[in-house]
Amino acid sequence: MKNNETVRIAIAESSVIIRSGLTAALKRLPNLKIQPIELLSVEALHDCLRTQYPEMLIVNPTFGDYFDVNKFRQETFGKKMRLIALITSFVDVTLLSKYDESISIFDDLAVLSQKVHGLLNVSIEQEEVDSPDTLSQREKEIVNCVVKGMTNKEIAEKLFLSIHTVITHRRNISKKLQIHSAAGLTIYAIVNKLVELSEVKNL
Repeated sequence: MKNNETVRIAIAESSVIIRSGLTAALKRLPNLKIQPIELLSVEALHDCLRTQYPEMLIVNPTFGDYFDVNKFRQETFGKKMRLIALITSFVDVTLLSKYDESISIFDDLAVLSQKVHGLLNVSIEQEEVDSPDTLSQREKEIVNCVVKGMTNKEIAEKLFLSIHTVITHRRNISKKLQIHSAAGLTIYAIVNKLVELSEVKNL
């Protein structure tokens, strides 16, 4: 996604203090134009999903007594929405594995910025420090999908990304590795143990 695009981030949290504080923090994130949508009830969340689909939902796992991640994923299947757990108290760690990311009320602005940028695939300065031929976790996932014979559309749906983002990642992967064919990527993936031989299509 481009740095100048407006990103809609919905915040599902019943506490007005936490909700408005997070809204203020999001508006201060560098290199992003964020349009926060505050949701104080489950009904407001359903209305939001019907009318203005956000790119990201930050939700308290106890929202509406209990936020059912699996049910939500089923209802929003195919929609490219990132799901972030908002941790305001002790939460069972196993619950968090179902989310794309988690943020805590104790995170500072730099940590919040890093997590939001990371989910939106917007480059931040720290990423430039990486070795040019080192693939990010997301790029490794895409290589894995490519060597399994998946199309850009299938990869986008599987990883909850836009097709444009998948194409951008593939371009970056080619540039980093200087590999411009699926066959070359397949060899790279096998050598670097990103994929099992049995998973490779048409080998």
